[in-house]
Amino acid sequence: WCISRQRVWGVPIPIFYCDDCGADIVTPETIAHVAALFREHGSNVWFDREAKDLLPQGFVCPKCGKAHFTKETDIMDVWFDSGSTWAAVAAERPYLKYPADLYLEGGDQYRGWFQSSMLTSIAVNGVAPYKQIATHGWTVDGEGKAMHKSLGNAVGPEEVIKDYGADMLRLWVASADYTQDMRISKEIMKQLSQAYLKIRNTARYMLGNLCDFNPDTDAVALEDLMELDRYALHSFNELVKTARGAYDRYEFHAVYRAVYNFCVVDMSNFYLDIIKDRLYCGAEAERRSAQTALYTILDGMTRLIAPILAFTSDEIWHAMKHAAGVDAESVLLNDMPSDNAAYALSEDAKARWEKLVSLRDAVNKALENARNAGVFKKAQDTEVTLSVSADNAAFLEGVDLASLCIVSKVTVTTEAVEGEKNEESLLPCTIAVKLSEAPKCPRCWNHCDSIGTEGHHAELCDRCAAVVGE
Repeated sequence: WCISRQRVWGVPIPIFYCDDCGADIVTPETIAHVAALFREHGSNVWFDREAKDLLPQGFVCPKCGKAHFTKETDIMDVWFDSGSTWAAVAAERPYLKYPADLYLEGGDQYRGWFQSSMLTSIAVNGVAPYKQIATHGWTVDGEGKAMHKSLGNAVGPEEVIKDYGADMLRLWVASADYTQDMRISKEIMKQLSQAYLKIRNTARYMLGNLCDFNPDTDAVALEDLMELDRYALHSFNELVKTARGAYDRYEFHAVYRAVYNFCVVDMSNFYLDIIKDRLYCGAEAERRSAQTALYTILDGMTRLIAPILAFTSDEIWHAMKHAAGVDAESVLLNDMPSDNAAYALSEDAKARWEKLVSLRDAVNKALENARNAGVFKKAQDTEVTLSVSADNAAFLEGVDLASLCIVSKVTVTTEAVEGEKNEESLLPCTIAVKLSEAPKCPRCWNHCDSIGTEGHHAELCDRCAAVVGE
C-alpha cells in the first residue's frame, strides 16, 4: 500500500531530508515537534513555513551534524486519513466506541476505507477497528440503470420527501435489499406508499378502538384474556422475534416485510376482522380483553417500527394513552419489545390454532364462491354447516365458530351434507352455505332465532339484549 500521493495539498508526511548528506530524518523528536505545531496552528503550517521553522530550535542532522534541510512535499494518501479515524475520532471521544460496532460503506470500500482502517489499527493496536462491516449497492432507476439528470431518470430525496414525506423515504431505504443495487422510481414509490398506508391504517384502527382504554385501570390479566386475544399476542411475539433478529443482522427489508405481513395478514385479515363485533357489540369484559391485546400490540409495534418510520411512530405514540413507567415524550426514548415467553403458546395450542385458521380459510373460500354465485351479499347474512369426522367434531366443541368465521351461525355435524368439499385444510370438511332465515338483530347485524325472546329489548338478540341491559 503506497501511503503517499503527489498532490499540492492534504495531510503532510512529516519527513525531512538533509541537504548535505541526503539522510531521511523522521525521529520521535521531530514527529513530536511537528505534532505540537499542527495542534496549535493546524496542518497548513507545514505548507506555510520553511523546513528549518518546522524543526526544533537548534536541530542538526543526526548523521552528519549539518543543519540544512528540505521538507517532504508529498501528502498522505486520503485513505490513510480516513483509515485513521478510529484513532483521531473514536478513540479520542469517550462517548464513542473503539472498536466500533459497525462500519458502513459501499462495496468498493473493501479495498478502500475498510482496508486502510484495518491495516492502521492492527499496526498500532493489534485489533480490528470494527466488529462488523455492512456494504450497500448503488441507487438506480426502476429499470436498474444508473441515474443521470440528462436521461431524466434521476429521483432526488427532496422530491420523495416533498411528494410522500420523510418517512416514505426512510421506508424505501428499509424496504430495499441494500446489499444489491437499490431501484427507485415514481411507480415504486407509489406502490410502497400503499404498503405504508396499510401499516398506518392498521395502527389507526387500533388507536380508534383504544379511545376509552386506560392501560393502568382497564387492562385484563394475561391469564384472563380470551383465547383469540392470547393467540394474537402469540402472533405478535413471533413478529418481535423475527424483527429483532432481522435488526441484529441489519436486514431492514426483512423487518419491513415482517411488519407489513403482520399488519395485513395477522391483523387486518384475521384478528381485527374477527374482534370487530366484540369491540362494537360485546360485553364489557370481552371488549376489555380485546383492548388489552390491542394496546399491547400497538405499543410494541410502534416501538418496533420506530427506527424505520420515526415520524409515524412518534405520531402514534403521542396519540396513545400510556401505562405508568412509560416515557410518553417520544417512542424513541423507550426500549424495543423483546421475546416474551409469557405470550408464547404451547405446541399443542399452536397446533390447535393452525387447524382453526386453516378451517377459517376454507370457510372463507366457500363463502366467496357462494357470494359469487349470488347466494348472499354479506357473510353475516349466512349460516354455515360443517360436516366433519367424529374426532374433528369433538375438537370443534366449544369453539365460537360463528365469531371466528364472521357468520350468523355455524352448525357442526358428522352427517354428510351437500356442499363444498375441502380436503386440503388441516381440518378436512364439507362446507354448506345458505342464507339465514332467522331475523336480523339491528344492533350486531347477526341473524338469530333468539330475537323477540327478551321482554325489555324484544328487537335485539339475546346477546345484545344482555349487554344493553347491563
